[in-house]
Amino acid sequence: MKKSFFILGLATLVLISCKKNETVATTSDAEVTETQTVGQEGVLDNESTPDIVKLAASNEDLSTLVKAVQSAGLATSLSNAGPFTVFAPVNAAFDKLPAGTVEDLLKPENNGKLNDILGHHTYVGVIKTDQFSDGQNLGMVDGKNITIKMVDGKPTVNGTVNIIASVPASNGIVHVVDGVILPE
Repeated sequence: MKKSFFILGLATLVLISCKKNETVATTSDAEVTETQTVGQEGVLDNESTPDIVKLAASNEDLSTLVKAVQSAGLATSLSNAGPFTVFAPVNAAFDKLPAGTVEDLLKPENNGKLNDILGHHTYVGVIKTDQFSDGQNLGMVDGKNITIKMVDGKPTVNGTVNIIASVPASNGIVHVVDGVILPE
């Protein structure tokens, strides 16, 4: 009998912890003013290492990338467990593209193109900077490869895009880059 209650209690805990959405109470002056249902990216957690999306969203230099990820509907995917290696172009990298390119990619009818480009910046697995080697090919989420080339002892993507910073995230690593990596 005790075993049945234990199993029932355990099953209840599992069901409660596996619910699809989290309910978050928003407060003002220590008073609950509103309760809303949000997805994973809406859960507040200031204690843990941030996931890739939260990490990027906290950096103003990555705001164009964050806008693109949100427009493509990939925020939840990149907030999941991963692990992922993301090559994250800074805003200045997007500025190097021909005028109007970013705005055009953010249009709903170009969501497929945007997903391909963002997928070309994402690798499933974690590769730290010291694990890169000259000539290393990485199969990206879009199904195409990038090549790591060592230039002056530092890894680059396809020999032209420099890694300017690398930051670990709870679900992978973000390599901040100075160029947009376009699929060929």
